[in-house]
Amino acid sequence: MEDINLYTLLFLVLAGFIAAFIDSVVGGGGLISIPALLFTGISPSAALATNKLAGTMGSLTSTISFIRAGKVDFKFVIKLFPITVIGAALGAYVVHFVSAEILKPLILILLVIVAFYTLVKKDWGKDAKYKGLTRKKMILLIVIIFAIGFYDGFLGPGTGSFLLFSFLIIGFDFVRAAGNARILNFGSNIAALIIFLSMGTVNFAYGIPMGLAMVAGALAGTNFAIKKGASYVRILFICVTILLIGKNVLNYFHIF
Repeated sequence: MEDINLYTLLFLVLAGFIAAFIDSVVGGGGLISIPALLFTGISPSAALATNKLAGTMGSLTSTISFIRAGKVDFKFVIKLFPITVIGAALGAYVVHFVSAEILKPLILILLVIVAFYTLVKKDWGKDAKYKGLTRKKMILLIVIIFAIGFYDGFLGPGTGSFLLFSFLIIGFDFVRAAGNARILNFGSNIAALIIFLSMGTVNFAYGIPMGLAMVAGALAGTNFAIKKGASYVRILFICVTILLIGKNVLNYFHIF
């Protein structure tokens, strides 16, 4: 710890707070936290692993906040929780043997579809319309949730957005969809973190201070979202999705 620059820690704390404020509601916090960690000079693998430690702390906080506010369909989501955990653990393991580059074109296409659909459906997610799922739709949802969990362990950015979109598709309003997504995102985070810890790639000196800042950011973000309602979450969701598209385009063409 004595070798760590105080200004670096302050930078990570600020970045962590802002990242968690956004991530706690619609995901996409990795747009801020991962580049911040890379800026310190640690390796990309260490940055991803350390971000999982900090992100898990923030994700747990926002999950508890949404549950306490009654914005989670707990009995429904808890059935999907193990699916996310297994998918994320597998993804975090596979990423050490397969390049994450293979997923980037597909993720870019999916993000464009998500953004377009949300912009066109202006009243979408304003009111809850969920009335249960047929057996076939439930099986399809399980496959989708497993794939998103795998993606979170394998690559990560945009996981919260994909989870939120999945719950919107089946009829939840934006705030409740965000709450449900937080439960599953926490599961995928903790699963991936366990794999990263076993491989010794987590930087605790950076991860713990950043994680504490994420706890504060997550509290602020979830409370703000719950008070402001679906319209605020929708706007934030669209903004973050567009930013994710921009970042993926730049990465794909090796501009940034």
